Amino acid sequence: MKVLLLEDELALSDLLCEHLSDKGYEVTLATNGQEALEYLIDEVFDLALLDINTPIMTGIEVLTTIREDYKNKTPAIILTAYQDTKHLKDSFESGVDDYIKKPFDLEELDQRILKLCKLYLIEQNQDIEISSNIKFIPESCQLIIGEKVKSIALKERDILKYFCKNKSRVVSSEELLQNIWAYEEMPSDATIRVYIKNLRELLGKDRIQTIRGIGYKFE
Repeated sequence: MKVLLLEDELALSDLLCEHLSDKGYEVTLATNGQEALEYLIDEVFDLALLDINTPIMTGIEVLTTIREDYKNKTPAIILTAYQDTKHLKDSFESGVDDYIKKPFDLEELDQRILKLCKLYLIEQNQDIEISSNIKFIPESCQLIIGEKVKSIALKERDILKYFCKNKSRVVSSEELLQNIWAYEEMPSDATIRVYIKNLRELLGKDRIQTIRGIGYKFE
């Protein structure tokens, strides 16, 4: 799992980087908000841990920017020494998924990360029941349709997994781009349409609806 950590306090950043790495996570450290924002724009992360009080941009400003300007839905946890409810309220209004007040136990952080992993299917490779006769196996990039096994491309797997996480919600092409592809490997809209077409041929045309001028809706 790829984790972005925004933390400018040296002792804490070292502690968290070591702890998360020991858990098997691939950690990228940013020491100011601008650096964190650039990482989130250019790369794809499974989780972001954002301190609020950081140089250049606060963690809340970073979160607001990626949510509003880039449609980036990377799950995020705010880490903060602030004890007031205003910063908590501002964080959730900016689109944060969880909020931890410092000082915190590493076990608490672990449990909150695990909660988001389960909620957003992060590194969760369990089979997903799409319907009574269609089973999705993300780990092997396969669909079991009736008694037939169909292989799908890696990015088709990623798109379908993202749709499963966001079932019944309209997802724009821009959102798919920001949340599945790194900046340097961004495909064209035509490429995304090909992936969607391939998935429809396997799942049924009505499973992925096109919302004209907006995006797609998975049912």
